[in-house]
Amino acid sequence: MAHVQPTEFCSDNEDLFGGYDSILEDSSILAKLESLERQQDNECSSERKREDCAVFTSLRTTVVNQTDKDFVTDSILNAVEERPFGDLPASQMEFQEILKSTERQFVNPTTDATSTPLKDFSKKTACTITQDEAVHGHNKPANKPNVRNSMSERLKRTMLSNAAAPVSVSRSVGQKEAVVSEEISVALQAMETVSSQTTDLGPFFGLPSKVKDLLNKHKGIKSLYDWQETCLNLDCVQQRRNLIYSLPTSGGKTLVAEILILKELLCRRKDCLFILPYVSLVQEKVRGLASFGLELNFMVEEYAGSKGRFPPVKRRTHQSLFIATIEKAHSLVNSLIETNRLDNLGLVVVDELHMLGDGARGAIIEMTLAKLLFMSKTTHIIGMSATLGNIKDVQTFLNAENYSNDFRPVQLKEYVKLKDTIYEVDPKEEDCFKLSRSLNYKYSSGMQKMDPDHIIALVTEVIPTHSCLVFCPTKKNCENVASMICKYLKENFLRQREAEKATLLRELRDSGSGNMCPVLKRIVPFGIAYHHSGLTTEERKLVEEAYSTGVLCLLTCTSTLAAGVNLPARRVILRSPFVATQFLKRSQYKQMVGRAGRAGIDTAGESILILQEKDKNMAKSLVCAPVENCYSNLMYEEGKGILSLVLSLIGLNITTSLEQLKDFLSGTLLSVQETQLCVKKSLWDSALECVEVLKEKGLITVDGDAQDLALTVTRLGKATYKGSVDVSHSGTLYSDLSKGLEGLLLNSYLHLVYLVTPYELISQCKPEWMVYLRQFTLLSASEQKMSAAVGVPESFVVRKAAGQTVKKNTEMLVVIRMYLAMMLFSLLKETNLWSVAEKFQISRGFIQTLLSSASAFCSCVLHFTEELEEFWPYKALLSELTRRLTYCVRAELIPLMEVAGVMESRAKQLYNAGYKTLNHLANADPKVLSKSIENLYKRQADQMVASAKMLLNEKAAALQEEVDDLLMLPIDLPFQTST
Repeated sequence: MAHVQPTEFCSDNEDLFGGYDSILEDSSILAKLESLERQQDNECSSERKREDCAVFTSLRTTVVNQTDKDFVTDSILNAVEERPFGDLPASQMEFQEILKSTERQFVNPTTDATSTPLKDFSKKTACTITQDEAVHGHNKPANKPNVRNSMSERLKRTMLSNAAAPVSVSRSVGQKEAVVSEEISVALQAMETVSSQTTDLGPFFGLPSKVKDLLNKHKGIKSLYDWQETCLNLDCVQQRRNLIYSLPTSGGKTLVAEILILKELLCRRKDCLFILPYVSLVQEKVRGLASFGLELNFMVEEYAGSKGRFPPVKRRTHQSLFIATIEKAHSLVNSLIETNRLDNLGLVVVDELHMLGDGARGAIIEMTLAKLLFMSKTTHIIGMSATLGNIKDVQTFLNAENYSNDFRPVQLKEYVKLKDTIYEVDPKEEDCFKLSRSLNYKYSSGMQKMDPDHIIALVTEVIPTHSCLVFCPTKKNCENVASMICKYLKENFLRQREAEKATLLRELRDSGSGNMCPVLKRIVPFGIAYHHSGLTTEERKLVEEAYSTGVLCLLTCTSTLAAGVNLPARRVILRSPFVATQFLKRSQYKQMVGRAGRAGIDTAGESILILQEKDKNMAKSLVCAPVENCYSNLMYEEGKGILSLVLSLIGLNITTSLEQLKDFLSGTLLSVQETQLCVKKSLWDSALECVEVLKEKGLITVDGDAQDLALTVTRLGKATYKGSVDVSHSGTLYSDLSKGLEGLLLNSYLHLVYLVTPYELISQCKPEWMVYLRQFTLLSASEQKMSAAVGVPESFVVRKAAGQTVKKNTEMLVVIRMYLAMMLFSLLKETNLWSVAEKFQISRGFIQTLLSSASAFCSCVLHFTEELEEFWPYKALLSELTRRLTYCVRAELIPLMEVAGVMESRAKQLYNAGYKTLNHLANADPKVLSKSIENLYKRQADQMVASAKMLLNEKAAALQEEVDDLLMLPIDLPFQTST
């Protein structure tokens, strides 16, 4: 500073700081501040203080002698303090005022421990020594702020502000600052890279101990099974190679997947996708993991039915766990590929991987995984599965390693029953069965006729003390078996948990708006219920909760319960080796018997398959044969799967030529199994045929010569794959929507409902013509006119109801679709499944299925219309209709029903108790909530509140991201120069 010319001689073009390239290199300023501090101490301290200062000065001298000679003398600071600042720029005058105000602020005669940093200019060490520490040799916390440090920082900030002022700066300063900025940027990027590669955050498999505490708190898991620890420590898991692991049902597969998901979210900070086969499982998992998301700061998002955003919200500060059904997962992956965000997806977990061999849904799983393998080299794939006979094929497809174990937490014993004798299943025996015991139970002649299979004897051995599941071949058989069992049970069954069963009956009645199934009304007091697709969603939920908590001890059910819900039992009875008229598959059998044995409750589980003598030989292959093979389903229904796959590949620009298409198809499971599945024509011939079909349907265009064909998707093709619309229905849907625009009826929902009625359900409905006519006459004149416009005039319905032959050519698919639309229309008006089922003389279960399918298809049609400009009027209309069909309740209950697992009757209870909004529920006390709402257990209340909080956070975060996007400076902003 002493060598710098007075400021008044500097022009605007000169360097204000003389020969210095950086204002921070002038350490004399800091030394002057230190001298100012010392002067304050000399004026204000006592005799003891002066002695301490002397000691401190002595210590400081020693330190200076041991370091470089860059420390400056105090005389310079004295000169600076006495020197007038009138000739300095305004910002320097401001600095002088800061010095004076700070001097006044920090003068304190009682202070006895002023911290003074001592810097080692070799840059190897930096320490802070207080006076007391210097004298007494021990640490003592400072009572006052570090004056010198604070003043130094202020000085630096002020001088940096001067440097940043809009005046010309020397070229050397600008160049050096540019270099420093670049170095800082490189250093920050390096730190981020190191952080992203660090996968170990703690002692619990690389996760913090907090995760272990949360598992104990929310799931009651205190330790892992040996196989789980082994699996989590596999080399392929540590090195993020793809893995398939197989265990029996109830072996604890899901916990391993959840720990791997948490590692990806927390350690690698990447999004995850968890694929589950059923909506109910998705909702259950969303509820179960919401608490983890809240405590560990990640989002849990539901993709099922009509729920889910495409593409998902792009979050800057949170990772997301997408929990999705098979169909929604495919759409999600498509949207991430389209927006170049697939690299953000770090892990994909597929539950029930063996469903690759399950018809249309298996084809969708294969498409999803094939796209992930082809488009991303960083996305880790984990598959959970029952044991497969041809696991090598699936391993080759996924380029994965395999881990299998036969561990079960509760031992399972399998039995079969022939007449009055029970045999244990033993593959080592020549006959496969080993005699176990005879069934001793006294039957009257009447009972023998009613129950020739002795089901009553088998169930009463375990209930009501333990739980029991009875799998039946048909829905009607479920109800009949449950009624038959109750007819012969003793009265003491009625006294078991009587009050709770009365509450369950009341809730079942409330869920039906006062209506209740007479069979359930009769059997629930005995602790028994049936479970099949004929129940409404709400009835199934209530029955499942009651069984889980022990209010019900016996369920008669169809095979869907084994795959869709986790409801274990002490004993599982298979009423027959058939599902409807089809003999059980080995995988179905293993899934059913796998429900036997409740971990932590029972020490053993047992299954009993009831056989007739004629089925004995077939049953041997069922219980003792190796597990079935898993085959690709891309060729199901004459190649529907591969047709859909080729369209989406072209639409997403994954393949734009035949060569690229061939390359992609070589990585599918179908390619691995081509010799077994493509007997009549090769995979490549099938692909070429698909290209021709798509071209004929107007979904793609093919340009160029035979050697180099360019494949491009049309607008209709893009709408088809983005809306997840079946290729065979896309042309019909486009035609229906186009006709609809010519005379769209907007004074009621009927026309819109007709347009979103699923084509797939038409084959499952056979109209009752008198019912059709009765409901048709209840339509308004404009609604009847609309019906005639789509192809269903009143005259046609009248003649069919009268039993007359209709000569006029009327398309029956349109007629049945209109019938289904009338059911949905009636349901939207009444929001009562029971009354609509009664009006149309059809099961409430079918009405429930129709409603669920319509809400999902409405969402698909909405995405379809968004890609076609001519359908712009539908966008707003279908958005609201999707919401109405999804919940189908009074408008005030919709916010509560958005929470995963909250059904209409529960939403009514919450609303009546004062919890009227999502915000109310998110801020509720679970203890108070469980006491306020009848039959709501504390654990359920915890999950409900956590789900509401997560949903609220998700909505708030989405809005914040929107705000940030609006306020962000565009990266493509044109270069602007000041004039």
